[in-house]
Amino acid sequence: MSESQPSSPAAHQTALRARDGQRSLGSAPGETRSQTLHHLADLLAERQETLLAANREDLDRAAEQGLAPALLHRLELTPAKLATLTEGVRQLARESDPIGFAMRQTELDTGLILRQVRSPIGLLLVIFESRPDAVIQIGSLALRSGNAVLLKGGSEALKSNRALIDCLRAALLRGSLAEEAVQGIEGRDAARALLACDHLIDLVIPRGSNQLVRSIQSSTRIPVLGHADGICHLYLDAEADPEMATRLALDSKCDYPAACNAAETLLVHRAFLPHLGPLATALDQAGVELRADREALPHCPGATAATEEDWGTEYGNLTLAVRTVDSLEQAIDHIHRHGSAHTDAIVTENGETGRRFLDQVDSASVFWNASTRFADGYRYGLGAEVGISTSRIHARGPVGVEGLLTTRWLLEGQGQVASDYGEGKRHFSHRDLPVD
Repeated sequence: MSESQPSSPAAHQTALRARDGQRSLGSAPGETRSQTLHHLADLLAERQETLLAANREDLDRAAEQGLAPALLHRLELTPAKLATLTEGVRQLARESDPIGFAMRQTELDTGLILRQVRSPIGLLLVIFESRPDAVIQIGSLALRSGNAVLLKGGSEALKSNRALIDCLRAALLRGSLAEEAVQGIEGRDAARALLACDHLIDLVIPRGSNQLVRSIQSSTRIPVLGHADGICHLYLDAEADPEMATRLALDSKCDYPAACNAAETLLVHRAFLPHLGPLATALDQAGVELRADREALPHCPGATAATEEDWGTEYGNLTLAVRTVDSLEQAIDHIHRHGSAHTDAIVTENGETGRRFLDQVDSASVFWNASTRFADGYRYGLGAEVGISTSRIHARGPVGVEGLLTTRWLLEGQGQVASDYGEGKRHFSHRDLPVD
């Protein structure tokens, strides 16, 4: 649908309960929310077998329905994944409280002090696919930042999502906070109705396919934070170290091909072509299908000829386009013309070239001699992420706690009134004060 439809009474009540829960959560002391996150980490450990059993039911049902192997991998929960989630939650719990942090403080006049402080956005609707671990990543960030969250996961992870959402709500109860601040949403009709609740929901965050993001963007008046494409590039400069280039190309493409930060196009400086053969062989042996342009094709065993369409394609699998360029400028121009401003990287031993790439490529994440797969909230030290944004308004790149905060203005006076100020009256001092 192209326009949001009137919300249903049930959707309105769901959002209203979550909004009320947010006011309790957002006004709670930071220490209380930190302890609640520790409760969540404890619950993930206590309920590990229950969580894995629920996930096995989802996996069995998905396998019977013929879900693709890559999606089955995304769906699977393992003890290792739970351990990573638990550590991410504890990392968030150890961080200082972001709510109420003063960004600036100004004396407007004697005894009239204005502060700009960080504040929760409010009520989030997060719609995601396949990966049940996203429940904890998103939920823990919501707890840390004082936001309520409505979680709509994919039906393929129904039982896993329910079990994980139960952990979030139980953690809130252990922390004496309102469990209504976290709610699971099931079914497309329920999600569609919530997209019409623009009077209660402050932000929608889609986390999934290009099709999902675009569908949501066209279906609501609520602001949407996300990225529609993950067309990421790895550029091998003329002065790239061949061994490093091979390691980074393999990791960027093969570590998790379905991820939005996996490389989709390999740009190769013409001067690097003599070194491309061993790298292309390594990719071929790793199962990567190469689609190369005319200049690179002779250096890429088993490759097929690329078409213009390949330069703008997010494959999401073990397919990689290879294009030859004559200069750094041409590589950057290709990235800006065909990329999605998600994550782009250069491999070079030339410091000036590396810094120019960092300065001139206008993407949410830009790397020098590092795999594109590092574009991730956990790896950035954010504890987790609710998703990756390629928007140029508000948060950009992996969205952690700071991306879920806005600001408020707090003014403390001593009975002053606005009519006291003006020509021939009192004057504002507008004196910057140190921030506590």
